[in-house]
Amino acid sequence: MKAAGRFVPVVRTGNLVFVSGHVSGTGDDPVCGKAGADQTIERAYEGGRYVADALLATLERELESLDRIARIVKVLGFVNAAPDFTEMPAVINGVSERLIEVLGARGEHARSAVGVASLPLGSTVEAELIAELREV
Repeated sequence: MKAAGRFVPVVRTGNLVFVSGHVSGTGDDPVCGKAGADQTIERAYEGGRYVADALLATLERELESLDRIARIVKVLGFVNAAPDFTEMPAVINGVSERLIEVLGARGEHARSAVGVASLPLGSTVEAELIAELREV
């Protein structure tokens, strides 16, 4: 997928990899709209899982193997939320739980889950991450 702005999808510095935000509003089954209005928590959570898969795919393209990941250090998740929606952590659990399913303990991470007024492409979920690489 082509970046929707002037940035690169991945930056490596030392043994850290910073992956730019990926959104739920692309692919075969896009998840768009506001959590708590257009989307249920369950559907928004599913969007978070799609985002995690996209982040992992970007990491795999960059690193050639997910085995190079020592651990996911941090996830920053955004939820396109209705004004009274407060369940951002439940939505971003979709990202976190998928990372742990794929990477096991290496997928456990620090995290923030934030509600916002809108996201690119009308997406319900956006997330970025920082990963630590294994010593080579």
